[in-house]
Amino acid sequence: MTSVRPARPDELPALVEHPGDPERNAATRAYLAQLLDSACTRPEWCLVAEDGDGRLTGSVVLWTIPGHEVPLALVLFEAPEDAPETAAALLDAAAAKARELGATELEHVVDSPAQAPQFQRNPEHRGELLRASGYAVIRDGRRFSIGITAATGTAGAGPESSGGPDGLPADDPRLTFRSLAELGPEPFVAVLAELLADTADARLAADVRQHGARRAAELLFEETAELKHEPAWWELGYDADGTVAVISLPAENPSVPVIGFVGVAPAHRGKGYATSVVVRGTRVLAGAGATEIRGDCDAANVAMAKAFERAGYVNFADRLEFARAL
Repeated sequence: MTSVRPARPDELPALVEHPGDPERNAATRAYLAQLLDSACTRPEWCLVAEDGDGRLTGSVVLWTIPGHEVPLALVLFEAPEDAPETAAALLDAAAAKARELGATELEHVVDSPAQAPQFQRNPEHRGELLRASGYAVIRDGRRFSIGITAATGTAGAGPESSGGPDGLPADDPRLTFRSLAELGPEPFVAVLAELLADTADARLAADVRQHGARRAAELLFEETAELKHEPAWWELGYDADGTVAVISLPAENPSVPVIGFVGVAPAHRGKGYATSVVVRGTRVLAGAGATEIRGDCDAANVAMAKAFERAGYVNFADRLEFARAL
């Protein structure tokens, strides 16, 4: 008989330990400790499954952006592969807790290949468990990463990982950048609305269908602004003709600096500006001290995937994003 309950203080941050897998145990323990310290989760949001003999057999943790009181997603979902009933009980308990706290939707991501800190092994099986509990794929994504040498600001190895005096690709001389601090939010939202009207990103396209391009742009701006950033980091890049060509919204999430959102205005596509705007966000974050930067894009957005690679990034994982209405 499986029961699901909040983890006790003595069970945090370890939760379910895997015998013979010290790398996984150490990484997930450190990850949960970080989430608790940063208020991305709370002890009462950490749920465990317990069998009739009192052994912990699974876990799931609700997650949110620091400063928020409503869960947005779940992490550290673990259940025995031969016990789908345990997985279902954990997912349902997490949904019930999130609903009680005011959430209307919960998300979960599955990365492959498996890696720290969540070590999501057998992603196909995980996807089956999620679908059986009412989750659906909202985005098939690709994840990219670049390392920056802290002492020099030099980018890690990549096809175009040098060019500027600091070892990073040089800024595109065709573009003139102006920041959020100078322009205010309205020009940024206007550009986002134009971009989202024909976006290749499945998740953003769904937002447009639900809210319309303008409101979807406002929501994207507001959600990205929840991440740590400086107004001087967010920029519009202007072409020589004076029109906006690109938008760059680099930021820091609770774990790592991220490119955030970048895009090229429809009138300026086909000029190589996608790479230029990834480079610009990379330079901004490296200048702020980032030693690793990550970025994501939809698998269907082939131009953006190529832009990351041309800017020196490596596709280190694929990511399926799931969501469940509550």
